[in-house]
Amino acid sequence: MIKEVLNTPNAPAAIGPYSQAIRASGTFTFFSGQIPLRSDGTLVEGDVRTQTEQVVANMRAMLVEAGLTPNHIVKTTIFLSSMDHFATVNEVYGALFESNPPARSTVAVAGLPRGVDVEIEMITAQ
Repeated sequence: MIKEVLNTPNAPAAIGPYSQAIRASGTFTFFSGQIPLRSDGTLVEGDVRTQTEQVVANMRAMLVEAGLTPNHIVKTTIFLSSMDHFATVNEVYGALFESNPPARSTVAVAGLPRGVDVEIEMITAQ
């Protein structure tokens, strides 16, 4: 298996022992979860809509670095601090896709890094 690490300065750097993304065998790319951090590592303050907009911007930056588009996303997982945020996150996230959105799981969790309300990870295929 070929394992290629992908990094971009246009999305937040890894803040732990993980990579921004890994491309496996040139076909699948597994992206680490994105939280509402700017590329300089500062946290975006605001409501869940504002946080999700930053997360989607980070996702787009990672896709560009990998030479991909949202059409390449085959699976996402959304982590929420509360299912009360589902409708708002769904609206912002849904705008990422023109048609044929990927498979998705959405779960509420006990906590997310830096106390944020949303984190999204994705898997793409070429």
